[in-house]
Amino acid sequence: MKNSKLVLVSLLVAVAFFATASLATARPIVIKFSHVVAENTPKGQMANKFKQLVDERLDGKVVVEVFPNSQLFGDKKVLEAMILGDVQIACPSLSKFKKYTKSLQLFDLPFLFKDMAAAERFQQGPIGQKLLTSLESKGLIGLGYLHNGMKQLSASEPLRVPADAADKKFRIMSSDVLAAQFQAVGAMPLKKPFSEVFTLLQTKAIDGQENTWSNIYSKKFFEVQPYITESDHGLLDYILVTSAEFWNGLPDDIRVEVKKALDEAVLLGNKVAAEKASSDRQKIIDSGRSEVIQLTDAERQQWVEKMKPVWKKFEKQVGKEYIEAAVAANK
Repeated sequence: MKNSKLVLVSLLVAVAFFATASLATARPIVIKFSHVVAENTPKGQMANKFKQLVDERLDGKVVVEVFPNSQLFGDKKVLEAMILGDVQIACPSLSKFKKYTKSLQLFDLPFLFKDMAAAERFQQGPIGQKLLTSLESKGLIGLGYLHNGMKQLSASEPLRVPADAADKKFRIMSSDVLAAQFQAVGAMPLKKPFSEVFTLLQTKAIDGQENTWSNIYSKKFFEVQPYITESDHGLLDYILVTSAEFWNGLPDDIRVEVKKALDEAVLLGNKVAAEKASSDRQKIIDSGRSEVIQLTDAERQQWVEKMKPVWKKFEKQVGKEYIEAAVAANK
């Protein structure tokens, strides 16, 4: 009788163990995707498309939770949070990675890419893809590039030649390259949060800023800046990034499907970014609030000549091979 009871207890324990194990294996993998912009932006639409594709294809094995508008983390904290496992995917601007690798400062160099097509060619080429892996020694993996667009200069006075920028204060992201870029034309760069830019312009605490057409329009900078110079002098893009520990820990089949969904979502985000760059530029012109200045070839060349020495200044930090590959993408 005692033996029968022992056998029964053993069987019950085994059943309970396997039931618990089954529940554990059935528990979905959660991917928290944190970003700092609204859901109607290219980045916001990309994140939501990624969630939709994962929901459709992975049958509950993976759940994507999207946190827009810095609900979870801002760009300054998100990479640290990712390494700690508190978030799995983020999409900060390229300027945010200096602490982790100096090579990505490449994308802040002025007049490096002639247009978005050249930037895309470089990013999808072997050197651009190599840069995505430059974060791995710091515990991060780049999964792809997301576009915002080419940057323009806005100001309280017309900017046609570099001398027009002398002694004026310009807001920049936290980037030594961007600081050097404005210093090269005699301007004063100020590192300020993006959230403060409108107020700084409105109160005339700064004279101008650099940004893409979509940011200038969506944040209403054009309403407090009477002049925008169509300079296309720089690139504002993002990197989709994840933790190496999380990514390498995914089952192979899951990782493949998640990457496919991410790549498709990025294609959508980049398409939206291109469309918005064109439509938002036209909306600014149609508003009549800000005059869009188109540079002549001679005027533009003056800006190039003044700012291009910044390349040499950062060549050792960035890597000469990367700069040369980026220049080659313009051809």
